[in-house]
Amino acid sequence: MTYGKKLREQIAEPGTTPLIGVYDMYSASIAAAHYDGMFVSGFGFAASYYGLPDIGFIAWPDMVAFVQRLRGAFPGHHLLVDIDDGYVDPEVACHVVERLERIGASGVILEDQKRPRRCGHADGKQVLPLDEYLEKLQRVLATRQDMVVVARTDATEEDDILDRAKALAATDADVILVDGIRSVEWIRRVRDMAGDKPLLFNQIAGGKSPRLSLGELTRLGVDVAIYSTPCLFAAHEAMDAALGELKQADGRLPETDAARGVGVQAATRLLERNLGHRRLDRAGVST
Repeated sequence: MTYGKKLREQIAEPGTTPLIGVYDMYSASIAAAHYDGMFVSGFGFAASYYGLPDIGFIAWPDMVAFVQRLRGAFPGHHLLVDIDDGYVDPEVACHVVERLERIGASGVILEDQKRPRRCGHADGKQVLPLDEYLEKLQRVLATRQDMVVVARTDATEEDDILDRAKALAATDADVILVDGIRSVEWIRRVRDMAGDKPLLFNQIAGGKSPRLSLGELTRLGVDVAIYSTPCLFAAHEAMDAALGELKQADGRLPETDAARGVGVQAATRLLERNLGHRRLDRAGVST
């Protein structure tokens, strides 16, 4: 079974499929122990790899290399990859999709923003003319073999949101996403406009969209939920607190709880699991 087909079948099952945003191999190692699906977030990758905001700095070879490392360590997990606007050019978008499918990505999200692009929950977003985006999307759809393709719009004007949602639902994209959606009522309106097409909802802390449980999303007819930055923001908060406490303690490390704390032994055990996943994958054993 291909990775695309596996994710597609998961999306078709009852309930909302959660995909957890990861930003490096360590965060992915922790997420993999809790969920069977990951989202390779552009926000998280730009922050962790470049130390820059999510406004278009990502180079596609860096993203492809990261996904390749993820697939090697986590052969049994879903991997949905944010490819922004396809790195501007349709030819590049198709090349990236081809490369990602070859290395085992489960799916990609392709947005309709034009440069300079923004995080989907930021102000100041601009979108391509619909025909121009649809042409790029159709070329990506013609390139993929079985990979899941999520068609995303960042439209902000009400009529444009609905027009684009309807147009995306009429394509062969597997799933549609209206990013930065602001209310439950608007989720319902997009759900109606999308017809039978699976719907994805993006949750990010401090973003424009309402905070909803998986049960609430299921009742709203949402098929997939991506959580873009829970690992990144949790790491930010924890590191800031830990270093503040270290400074206050004049550099003396705190004691580590042998049962529940994270020290060198717990971290090593976590990473050793990835070696086991690789061995199983080479042996052809499903994880």
